[in-house]
Amino acid sequence: MSSLVLPPVSGRRRRADKAARVLVGAGTVAALVPLVLILYYLIKEGLGAWSWDFFTTDPTGSFLGDPGGIKSAIIGTVLMVALAAAVAVPIGVGVAVWLVEFGRESKLALAVRYFIDVMTGVPSVVFGLFVYITLVVGGFGGTSFAGWKGSIALALLMLPVVTRSAEVVLMLVPNTLREAAYALGAPRWKVVFRIVLPTALPGMVTGVLLAVARAAGETAPLLFTATIVNATTFNMNDRMNSLPALIFQDVGQAQDRLVEIAWGAALTLVAMVLILTVIARLVQRRSRLS
Repeated sequence: MSSLVLPPVSGRRRRADKAARVLVGAGTVAALVPLVLILYYLIKEGLGAWSWDFFTTDPTGSFLGDPGGIKSAIIGTVLMVALAAAVAVPIGVGVAVWLVEFGRESKLALAVRYFIDVMTGVPSVVFGLFVYITLVVGGFGGTSFAGWKGSIALALLMLPVVTRSAEVVLMLVPNTLREAAYALGAPRWKVVFRIVLPTALPGMVTGVLLAVARAAGETAPLLFTATIVNATTFNMNDRMNSLPALIFQDVGQAQDRLVEIAWGAALTLVAMVLILTVIARLVQRRSRLS
């Protein structure tokens, strides 16, 4: 029995390895410093606005009196982003499955990938204008602003992110898993739903979270579709308030209390995205263990 003896690592390679580690560490710190500073300033400015009334009352629209809270903005954001995710995630994952499992390098698949890439680079305000012209001005579903129209604009924004991330994750699923299932006589649809999708699920969850986080922080599409109101409503056919729109409205006011409300709303939005991310990670970890 022969044993393979590796030659000792040269001093030059050791020095190169240390230099690379130092550069990677410095790059990581450089990337974290702005993030930490942003979070620190956000907590410093926004935490003072948090109170029970802040989360349980609607904005009053009063410039000199009590500015109220952000209840309607929280509810509107959750409803519109949830509806947008319900529209964009199934379509995006379905398109990604078709591209990887069926379309592959066909001309139609290449055309679909091209348009998805184009949609990825389109500014969010363009999606808002598109929905405004087609659904609001065009009069489809009524000529007024509505929460569901804001959800459509956010869904268009989420769709390319979900599709591209899901496609990349599906391509990472080893072909040996597919070949083993085919060798056992499993049809293609069963291989996709029983083998490919469960294997790629953790990665797809990450892509969906990125899309949700981006949609939750967008302001421009909602200004053209759902606009800004003060009262709470659960009717998606009505105008709806949202946290990004509320922040946009209050942060430039010449009233300190309204500016503080805007900082508090921004901190709330970041906290909501963080909580959603933690919950998804816990669910993802539990599914792995099971």
